[in-house]
Amino acid sequence: MSATTTVTLADLTRMLRESAGEEEGVDMDGDVLDVSFDDLGYDSLAMLQVIGQVQREYGIRLPDEAAADADTPRALLALINTNGHVPQTG
Repeated sequence: MSATTTVTLADLTRMLRESAGEEEGVDMDGDVLDVSFDDLGYDSLAMLQVIGQVQREYGIRLPDEAAADADTPRALLALINTNGHVPQTG
């Protein structure tokens, strides 16, 4: 991932759906930036899957505690787009 690439809400929503599905009755296409992942139906295991997918797709590393600390899509996107631009090695 280049320094100019930004992971968007649409990217994150796609990864959430691919990794953990979508909770019935939750509109992930709505205004979900500040809705907690718990309220969206995603538990810590689902978030670990998403973080793994971010690392694989974008070649960046995120801190292990990212799933616990980033409790909303806005917080996770901020973590990915500001701190996550560390290329993986080997």
